[in-house]
Amino acid sequence: MELRQLRYLVALDEERNFTRAAAREHIAQPALSQQVRRLEEEVGLALVNRTTRRVSMTDAGRSLVARARRVLAEVESAQTELEAFKGVQSGHVTVGVMHTMGPVDISLALAMFHRRHPTVELTVREYSSDELADLLRVDELDLAFLSVTERIESHGLGLQQLISEGLVVILPCDHRLAGRRRVRMAELAGEQFISYREGARLRELLVFAGHYAGFEPEVMLESNESRRIRRLVERGMGVAILPRSDGEGAGAEVAVATLVEPELTRDITLAWREDRRHPPAAAEFLELARETFA
Repeated sequence: MELRQLRYLVALDEERNFTRAAAREHIAQPALSQQVRRLEEEVGLALVNRTTRRVSMTDAGRSLVARARRVLAEVESAQTELEAFKGVQSGHVTVGVMHTMGPVDISLALAMFHRRHPTVELTVREYSSDELADLLRVDELDLAFLSVTERIESHGLGLQQLISEGLVVILPCDHRLAGRRRVRMAELAGEQFISYREGARLRELLVFAGHYAGFEPEVMLESNESRRIRRLVERGMGVAILPRSDGEGAGAEVAVATLVEPELTRDITLAWREDRRHPPAAAEFLELARETFA
């Protein structure tokens, strides 16, 4: 009975599907199926019911899964404790970030951590907030900077809000609404919008604001860079809704007005998997991020 076989069985019990369990464990589906069968042959019992499309455990399988979880938790704790004896001398920290970080300078935390622990490898991965939350839950990220949605908030992540800032409307300087300090969303009905791709929190907020005002926003162009969005607005390609820190940044000459009716904010929140015991390097980076951006 091997640890990897126990890991595969636990993943299969949680995913209820061979393909999803294999993807979670980063192996091919036939290889996972083969290892589960070998485990069944070794113990001399059927562990998995394969009669339906939705996989389920037999009574023996459920009993072994319960013990396997305890065994794997003990192994992970042992590894973490042993690494702690060495201190933060090695390791790998993977940090997730949103496409637009506003006033939160992630490079500052990375540079500070690297100066303290130059032998630790750092990786930064950029995704939408929902994607970051999903990657945290399967431990592909150690921590992430994201914007909280209802889907994220309802699943066991530790969350520490760093900032909350209002959204503004970005307009070409010759636009009919340029010069206004406040613009109602309803006044933008019929405009062509430039926005982040679907799945991004700012795209979600744009759609919400449009529905609030009684229309479906028409997104003409998509970009994951706020500076590019502002340049496109400057050239008359459309209007946009951005966080204030991005809307008022240096670069393109555009008109900026506070969005009202509805007034919306977006947050930048530090997130991690709540019940995970992080290795020393990841725990140290998490604490540094909390202190730096609190």
